[in-house]
Amino acid sequence: MSPRDTALAWIAAHEKRFSDFCGRIWEHAEPAWREYKSAADYVELLRAEGFAVEAGSGGMPTAFVATWGQGAPVLAGFSEYDAVPGNSQQVVPYPAPRAGLHPYAAGHTDPHSMLGTASLVAMLGAKAAMEAHGIAGQLKLFGEPAEKVCGSKPIHAAKGYYDGLDAAVVWHPWPSNTVTSDTQFGAYWSCVISFEADQPEHWIDPTLVPIEGAHAGARSPGALDAMCLMYTTTKYTKEAMFPHAGSWTLNEFVLGDGGATSDNLPPRFSQIQYSWRSSSLGIQEQIWRVLANNARHAAGSTGCRAYVRWVTKTRVGVPNQVMTDLTWKNLQAVGAPAYGEAAKEFGREIQRHLGLEAMEDPFIESVSRLTPPEANEARLRAGLPAWQKHLSADDYVEFCWHAPTVRLLAGRPRLRPPSHGFAYPNWAYTALSGLPEAIDPGMFVAAKTMALTYIDLATQPEMLAAAQAEFVSRTGGVGGPGWVGPLLPADFDPPVDLRWPEYVTTPRGEEWCIPTPHQGTGAGEPL
Repeated sequence: MSPRDTALAWIAAHEKRFSDFCGRIWEHAEPAWREYKSAADYVELLRAEGFAVEAGSGGMPTAFVATWGQGAPVLAGFSEYDAVPGNSQQVVPYPAPRAGLHPYAAGHTDPHSMLGTASLVAMLGAKAAMEAHGIAGQLKLFGEPAEKVCGSKPIHAAKGYYDGLDAAVVWHPWPSNTVTSDTQFGAYWSCVISFEADQPEHWIDPTLVPIEGAHAGARSPGALDAMCLMYTTTKYTKEAMFPHAGSWTLNEFVLGDGGATSDNLPPRFSQIQYSWRSSSLGIQEQIWRVLANNARHAAGSTGCRAYVRWVTKTRVGVPNQVMTDLTWKNLQAVGAPAYGEAAKEFGREIQRHLGLEAMEDPFIESVSRLTPPEANEARLRAGLPAWQKHLSADDYVEFCWHAPTVRLLAGRPRLRPPSHGFAYPNWAYTALSGLPEAIDPGMFVAAKTMALTYIDLATQPEMLAAAQAEFVSRTGGVGGPGWVGPLLPADFDPPVDLRWPEYVTTPRGEEWCIPTPHQGTGAGEPL
């Protein structure tokens, strides 16, 4: 039996075990920076499989680095396992948030439960083959929390965890089965801007007030007004951040301040998070200049001070055609996922619930066939200007500047629309993402493809050398003249202490960060 056959046989023999593991991560549904149970499950399993595991790597409690083997090459991959607030859903073909929690608790959407498990299985399959056939090399699986805010990978990179890697094989669930080629993902930056009214008594001269008493005077506008002014000013200036060319986005979220008890006092503290993505670091810098200017003016107008806490700064992706070709060859050897009757009937039940006519095959065609990388590239570039080389954002790009990296895409079912432009509700995709019959086919296609790529890189030194030569030609090599280093400093303090949503235990039981209401969302009477 060849090393490739050994890896595939190991994966086939353990499919039920890792289908159950994926389901467990899906049930945890822990959001960014708060994946305590999920990370613990990975660490326990990897240690039992013979990996040396550093838990809490990079100062991040829910990150880890698992290493097996000795010598070269050093081959890397990563698991993600964070869920998304506002997407709580049971595995049923109708909208049903998980019982006992606020309806807007977290749920897996992409799903990262599937992403992380496939990467884990690929590593373990490659390890089994390397052990059985005496193949030299090291395997490193990075546990990467907070992907939804692109959080951990820039931190791991800045702190040197990606130094010395020879190649990285990564993937993402996708509505097609292909490999990313020339057009890679762009940059994602995020920061939390805070306003603090630390000296509101200085807003006016108290001697001007004829009536004594703090409540009689004009109060400082305070932090709430600063945040509102920041929000509205940025809405106005968003049009002037960058020309309407290519694609870039800016999103904002307000973090709760814990100041629910009202009084005739100025709000002392507020925070708003901005996240933006674009195709170049220059555009990212331009957007930040506008945001920083807005924050200074909002603070000055409201009697506050403004502060910034960076959450993340990613670079842009770097293609590697040698790695793309190798992984595509292995994807072809594995074949496209096939979905059985149980998965299809679940999809039909969703359609029936929505009042649609159930389809014989409720899933789009691309999830059950292979799409050549050049065809995927042509589809991506169809709507892009020639100058734009990157699209959207994802933090896998951090690996691209430290070693030749390939990004596999493999099928997770998407429902076939009954007409052009029809959009299924989010709960439908979240429900599908927890159904083993719908998730397992693409998950194990990804795991097998990545495992074969690891084996090829470990047993074909000429292939790895070609990929590394291309890496040097595109980047200048690590530390070279064209290399872009990590954008965060090496002493960066991971933002795990910020008010990210999470599950909490109170005398009332386990709750989401929004207390569990007696009925519905707890929003009250309609206006």
